[in-house]
Amino acid sequence: MSTAGPMVADLRAESDDLDGIVADLPADGWAEATPAPGWRIAHQIAHLLWTDRVALTAVTDEAGFAAVLAQAAKDPAGFVDAGADELAGLPPNRLLAEWRRTRALLHDELLAVADGRKLPWFGPPMSAASMATARLMETWAHGLDVADTLGVKRPATARLRSIAHIGVRTRDFAFALHGLTPPAGQFRVELGAPDGSTWTWGPEDAAARVTGSAEDFCMLVTQRRPRAVLDVEAIGDDAEKWLTIAQAFAGPPGPGRG
Repeated sequence: MSTAGPMVADLRAESDDLDGIVADLPADGWAEATPAPGWRIAHQIAHLLWTDRVALTAVTDEAGFAAVLAQAAKDPAGFVDAGADELAGLPPNRLLAEWRRTRALLHDELLAVADGRKLPWFGPPMSAASMATARLMETWAHGLDVADTLGVKRPATARLRSIAHIGVRTRDFAFALHGLTPPAGQFRVELGAPDGSTWTWGPEDAAARVTGSAEDFCMLVTQRRPRAVLDVEAIGDDAEKWLTIAQAFAGPPGPGRG
């Protein structure tokens, strides 16, 4: 199996879970407003479709992806939203079918990427496993918006570990994004996993610490819930600051959720 195999399997499972939530929605259900301002459920799925298409291009046509980058440079702030707006106008059955087709192609192509190959992206090039992890994070986050809209409570799964890992790894990115110098030392992060175990990052003796629920930490770093309602605590000024700006996704600083 490709080294990306376990991550692609998790991405498939996360996508299938979200698919199950929207598969039987009536047409007017796709027009329900979600917590993302201006985005309906159709926009959430359209965004995943758009990004899966772009990721597929990065894997199969690097020259084509370079053209996407050039287009994005003309309107960095609106490029992604424009893609979601366009695809959200498709009839719901066609939008869902196209997302299913595209994501299946992407998953298969990621499994075929040679170990050691780096895929171009909007940030630094990444491995197929990292690409799958990033797609998992986005699928989970946008799926949470859809679930919230429909009043669906999704069970926490072990897949959250990869999302939490991105959240931890993007600490310095979040500081730099806000024009701040990243802390010199590592943080200790200890999160309660869905199965009752503890997931950890960083040295045990680190002065700055973050503790709490893994699911809540993932909600925080994907900016799906305000910190005040989450079981995530910080020890140390630097750790406290991080929790106010944490951002696992690329792009400009997010507004967060009130």
